[in-house]
Amino acid sequence: MKAQAGDIFSAIVHVPFGAVGIRTSAGVLQEMVYLPKHFREKDATDALADKAAKQVLCYIEKPDYRFRLPLAEVGSEFQRKVWAAISSIPSGEVRTYGQIAKFIQSAPRAVGQACGANWFPLVVPCHRVTASGGIGGFSHHDSEDCFHIGVKRWLLAHEGVDGY
Repeated sequence: MKAQAGDIFSAIVHVPFGAVGIRTSAGVLQEMVYLPKHFREKDATDALADKAAKQVLCYIEKPDYRFRLPLAEVGSEFQRKVWAAISSIPSGEVRTYGQIAKFIQSAPRAVGQACGANWFPLVVPCHRVTASGGIGGFSHHDSEDCFHIGVKRWLLAHEGVDGY
């Protein structure tokens, strides 16, 4: 039997660009996922999912909102280093893959791969990382007309970043 989205996520929150799927387990946020609009909203199944859903809506109301959620320990040491650097980018600002790479003494492509592997979009705002000559990719997608690039454009505009 195939699992339904409602079975996978602890909550699904509708937002202007679609929806956000929230998965919690063992008292930590396990994952956030950008979903297209056709996914049905789902009430939170536990207190942490409810807290995460409310914080997503706070961000939608106020783009400089700072998330405060316990995160699962996922990713490699390098990925966590990239995610920490990304988490320090203020709302309304962007950094390039190259700038992050220089800061952590790595390579832009490796930074891009770590961005794409981010389990906690919005909480770790990888949408604030762009290419030196344009928007760059997002969630391992880089086609100009794909859903994920549309989400990245919406998030940047929501935070007051123009030109993407």
